[in-house]
Amino acid sequence: MADATATPSLVPADTAGDRRPALVLSVVSAAVFLASLDLFVVNVAFPALSRSFDTDAAGLSWVLNGYTIGFAALLAPAGRIADRIGRRRVFLTGLVVFSAASLGCAAAWDIPSLVAFRVGQSAGAAMVTATSLALLLHTFPPARRASAIAVWSAVGGVAAALGPPIGGLLVEASWRWVFLINLPVGLLALVVGLRVLPESRDEAETRRPDALGTALLVTAVGLVAFALVDAPGRGWTSGVVLGALAGATAAGALAVVRAARAPHGLVPVLPLPLFRARTFTLATLSMAAFMAAFAAMLLGNVLWLTGGWGMSATEAGFALVPGPALAALSAVPAGRLGARIGCGPVAAAGTALFALGGLWWVWQIGPDAHYAADFLPGQLLAGIGVGLTLTNLSAAMSSTLPPAALATGSATFGAARQLGATLGVALLLAVTTSEAETSVSAAGADRGWVLLAVLSLVASGSALAVGRAHHPDLRAVAIASSVRPGTGDES
Repeated sequence: MADATATPSLVPADTAGDRRPALVLSVVSAAVFLASLDLFVVNVAFPALSRSFDTDAAGLSWVLNGYTIGFAALLAPAGRIADRIGRRRVFLTGLVVFSAASLGCAAAWDIPSLVAFRVGQSAGAAMVTATSLALLLHTFPPARRASAIAVWSAVGGVAAALGPPIGGLLVEASWRWVFLINLPVGLLALVVGLRVLPESRDEAETRRPDALGTALLVTAVGLVAFALVDAPGRGWTSGVVLGALAGATAAGALAVVRAARAPHGLVPVLPLPLFRARTFTLATLSMAAFMAAFAAMLLGNVLWLTGGWGMSATEAGFALVPGPALAALSAVPAGRLGARIGCGPVAAAGTALFALGGLWWVWQIGPDAHYAADFLPGQLLAGIGVGLTLTNLSAAMSSTLPPAALATGSATFGAARQLGATLGVALLLAVTTSEAETSVSAAGADRGWVLLAVLSLVASGSALAVGRAHHPDLRAVAIASSVRPGTGDES
C-alpha cells in the first residue's frame, strides 16, 4: 500500500506483445480464487480431519483460525512491502509460498504441523491478495479497468459458492486432496505469471510495516480465540482460560499504544486516525460482527449436516451451495439499491435477514432430515442477507475516505473481516461442542444458530447507525468490497 501522501506509480502498462491483459486477469483471478477458496473449502473437511487425527474441536479450530489470523495480520504488511520492492515480485513469491504450504498441508502428520502449514498458506494468500488489484490497474488502460475489476471482484463470491461442493467431492477421496488441488492451479498461474505480469512499485514509499505492533495484535486475537475454544473443556474460571484473556487484554492494549506512538519510518498496525471517521468505524465494526456470524454459520451448518443429519461430505457440500450462490446473484442489485436509498439501511436489512435465517433453523430443524422444507428456506434468507450486507458495508466504509486513504482503509477493513471470522469460529465451538466432541447435538446446533442471529443483529445495529452513506465510484466499491490492499491511490 502506498503512503497516504505518496503518488504511486500505476501508469497502465503497454498491453501489446507479451503483456496481454486477458492473461494477467486470468492469473490474478486464479490466485485470488485459491486464496479465497481456502477460507471456505476446509469447513467441509472438518469432520474428516477430526477422524483422521482423532483430535478435539479446540485443536481443529486452529486449522481454520491459523489461516484467518495469519491472513488478517499479513494483509496490510504484504501490501506495504509490495509497494516498496515490487508488486509482481511479491505476487509471484506469494504463489510459491501458497503452493508449497498447500503441499505441506497435504503431507501434514498431526494437527500442529497442519496448523503451521496453514499459517504458511495464509502468508502466501496475503501476498497475492494484497497485490492483485494493483497489477490489474497497471495492466489495463482506464477504459477497460471497470470490466476487469468486475471480474476480479466476483472471484470471492464464486469461491464461496464453489468451496463447499468442491471440498465435499475432494474429501470423499481424502481430506488431503483439499490442499493438493491448489498445486496445479498455483503452478500454472506461476508459470504464466512469470511471462505476462508487469512490475510496478511506489518509488516514494519508504516506510516499513511495524512488526512489533503486528505481533501484539496477532497475540491478542490468538489468545482470545484460544480462551473461547478451550473454555468448554477447561471451564471458564480455569487459570489457563483467565490467563489467556488477561494476556489478550494486555497485548491488545499494547498494540493500541504502539499504534499511537509508532516510531518514525514505521507504519502502525492500526491506523487510528481513520477511526475518527464515524462511518468508517461503524462499517468496520459491523463487518467484523457480521463475518463472525457468517463464519459461525459456515462451520456450524457443516457440523450439523454431517453429524446431526448424517450427510456425507459431498452431500453437505452441495446442500450448502444455494446460500452463497444467491448471495453472489444478489450482490449487484444490492449495490444498486444501496446507491438509491443508502448503504446503511440496506446493510441493516441484510443482516436482519441473515439473523432471520438462523432463527428459522432454530424453529424448524429437528433430528429428521427435511432439507427442502426445513433447511433450504434458512439458506435462502441468509444468502440474500449476505448479498445485501457485504456490498453495502464495503461501500459505506469507502464512501467517506479520501482516495489517498482508501488502500489503508481497505486493508484495515479486510483485517477486521478475517478477525471477525476467527472469533466467530471460536464462539461457535464454545457454545456448540463440549470437551472432546467435534459433532453437535440438536441443542448445540440451536445454540449455534442463536449465536449467529445475535451476532448478525449486533451488526445490524451498527449498520443502521451508518445511516445513508452512498456508493462511491465503481472502482472504490470494488476495492473495498473485495478488500485487496496494496494499490495506493489509483486516481
